[in-house]
Amino acid sequence: MAVDYAALKKGGFMRQKQKNNFSLRLQVVGGNLTAENLKKIAEVAEKYGDGHVHLTSRQSVEIPFVKLDDVEEVKEELAKGGCKPGVCGPRVRTVTACQGNQICPSGNIDTYDIAKKLDARYYARELPHKFKFGVTGCQNNCLKAEENDVGIKGAMVVEWDEPSCIMCGVCVKACREGAITMADGKIILDTDKCNYCGRCAKACPTDAWKGETGYLVSFGGLFGNTIHRGEELLPVVTSEEQLFRITDAAIQFFADNAKPSERFQFTLERVGLDKFKEVLKEAYNG
Repeated sequence: MAVDYAALKKGGFMRQKQKNNFSLRLQVVGGNLTAENLKKIAEVAEKYGDGHVHLTSRQSVEIPFVKLDDVEEVKEELAKGGCKPGVCGPRVRTVTACQGNQICPSGNIDTYDIAKKLDARYYARELPHKFKFGVTGCQNNCLKAEENDVGIKGAMVVEWDEPSCIMCGVCVKACREGAITMADGKIILDTDKCNYCGRCAKACPTDAWKGETGYLVSFGGLFGNTIHRGEELLPVVTSEEQLFRITDAAIQFFADNAKPSERFQFTLERVGLDKFKEVLKEAYNG
């Protein structure tokens, strides 16, 4: 009986150079695994692999040296520990994320929450080529959002509340962009220099900087044979509803316009960035 390698790859089982051996990629949303997940992965790697796992560059886990005859049994065993196979090929991949504001002091958004919602919305959707989302919590950009087809970065839009300010100058020192200056008893914010990092609001001892969280979204990132930094084409996105209108529009534009085996950035270059900007503008404005 012929082996359907395409179906195996679609289900996360990638052929190895060793005949009838596969490396199984798991679905790991936002880089989060429970202790139960880890125990089961270790058990499966010991029993069905060669006793080791590989941590991928996109926060997943791969179990190599799974035998062809064990594929179905491996899936059943992993399910007992709450683990699922990932996907490969021309479809939406597992969403990556940093730890975000639930753990990291620098984070502006709950990255894991956004990653789970993106994953529920798009995971494994069939497309002309692979499509990657990455979510990072702030301008430290630990997740490298711009490497992704769509990258989401936590932002904070700040405003100075003069009555609460004691003119200590901490915010001036905290701002890495030189966007905040102090002169003649006033704090001045240069909005052209502000990168929405929120460091001023986090550093202020009297909460004189008021911040509203938002999202900076980049499009067309590549980090493989061709390297291209994803570009921010919109102002700060101010709500989750607005964010998902934009991600819906971006992925649908790719589905409608891409050629088979063409990455998102190459579709944008071929079809035209202006056409894509029109779609984004409509989604942004709702």
